[in-house]
Amino acid sequence: MKSAAVVNFAPEEGAVEIREIPKPEPGPNDVLLEVAYVGVCGSDLHQWTNGHSWPVNYPVVLGHEFAGRIAELGAAVTGWQVGDRVVSETAAIIDPSNPMSKIGLYNLDPTRKGFGYGVNGAMTRYVSTPARCLHRIPEQLPFEHACLTEPCCVAYNAVVNNARLRPGDRVVVLGPGTIGILCAAVARLCGADVAVVGLEGDRSRLKIAEQYGCEAITGSAAEWARAQDGLGADCVIDAAGASATLKIAMELVRPNGHILKVGWGPQPLGFSLDPLVQKNVTLQGSFSHNWPVWERVIALLASGRLDVKPIIGGIWPLAQWHDAFEKMHRGEVVKSIIKPE
Repeated sequence: MKSAAVVNFAPEEGAVEIREIPKPEPGPNDVLLEVAYVGVCGSDLHQWTNGHSWPVNYPVVLGHEFAGRIAELGAAVTGWQVGDRVVSETAAIIDPSNPMSKIGLYNLDPTRKGFGYGVNGAMTRYVSTPARCLHRIPEQLPFEHACLTEPCCVAYNAVVNNARLRPGDRVVVLGPGTIGILCAAVARLCGADVAVVGLEGDRSRLKIAEQYGCEAITGSAAEWARAQDGLGADCVIDAAGASATLKIAMELVRPNGHILKVGWGPQPLGFSLDPLVQKNVTLQGSFSHNWPVWERVIALLASGRLDVKPIIGGIWPLAQWHDAFEKMHRGEVVKSIIKPE
């Protein structure tokens, strides 16, 4: 049996197409998941445009934000049943003996390989996933919302675990993409005052940020950042996916403040980092997520306290993947979702 899949087949711009692939055979500790919906991530777009900075095992099926039902169980899998509603974490391959894995931070295992670049992802009908990656999702959480658990986990891990925000903090988020807006939404849940900053072409996405109670700013955010006491924002979250925005973050952050970099930026910096020294600023990276983050986020989604509905710009069938990619790439929608046939 073969299924259509969105495949990134070479390290070249535009090297993505629909191909027929065989149905995966789950290993003894894996399950075969029938994909209900899969979100399009900025990393999928970066691989499509060949603007990424991570190694890819070509050819590879794209997609790591997915939810569905278990279709088959591996011979050694226990605790799960065919038909269970689940989402899957992204760390498809990890080294259990790695020191990071041993302390539960397997997301930071340097040998980690994820869906959509290291192994085949979920932009197809079936995907094989290790049973250790699975989380149950309650009936009240629709699949089209549950498939966005992964980007919500990126935001939660960044804001809660790495930025350590406090109620009343003044936070500037650079970049109104999926991760930027979700970081802003989580920061609001933490009790922070939040401004989301974008360009003129981002106005439609900035309106989505306003639905989460954020200030939307095009151009300079200096006035907003310094409005309280003239010193700047307590935290600047750089989610823009470009190296140059780190310079803006250093200008906006207050002395002894915090810069959280969650967006990738492969370009050389080309500017001095001396303001970090002068201001005594902490620069913190944030990557991926782990088990407890997923459990917290699923609870927030199921309760409605974290609502992803505003960021969903549309649902496209697999055959129209190109339209879904283009809409996101042009900034017309925050998040595209694909429904495999």
